[in-house]
Amino acid sequence: MAIILGIDPGSRLTGYGVIQQTGRQLTYLGSGCIRTAVEDLPTRLKRIYAGVSEIILQFQPDMFAIEQVFMARNADSALKLGQARGAAIVAAVNNDLPVFEYAARLVKQSVVGTGAADKKQVQHMVKLLLKLPASPQADAADALAIAITHAHITRYAPQCKK
Repeated sequence: MAIILGIDPGSRLTGYGVIQQTGRQLTYLGSGCIRTAVEDLPTRLKRIYAGVSEIILQFQPDMFAIEQVFMARNADSALKLGQARGAAIVAAVNNDLPVFEYAARLVKQSVVGTGAADKKQVQHMVKLLLKLPASPQADAADALAIAITHAHITRYAPQCKK
């Protein structure tokens, strides 16, 4: 049994999703978003770090999975995304969690079956896979998809387990 925290980083909205993996069974534990107001970037990074730390304290995950940086349309956005990822990763490392990183295309491939899936398709498949009554918010669904991807990969790659 393992509890996996998935993070979909963003400088204004960071999605999180927590699942429990017991063999092939995946159970939804929680999800949501860490919202940062339109404050300066250092304050938003502080809020992301504090929010992820609080989620770790609440759910006590065994593993931490996060989306890799992709090249955004603009360099400034990519840098902010990288800094948001860094704040989340530091929260995980400070809580002694192993960190695993996955490309967005791999996450979509793992959950939907195609690396070109859109957000609605990811939301729908996360709802089905976790037997949720409704589709989670888009960023939370992406975070849950990252956690599901990690669960799928650890099932077949024992070196990814803690």
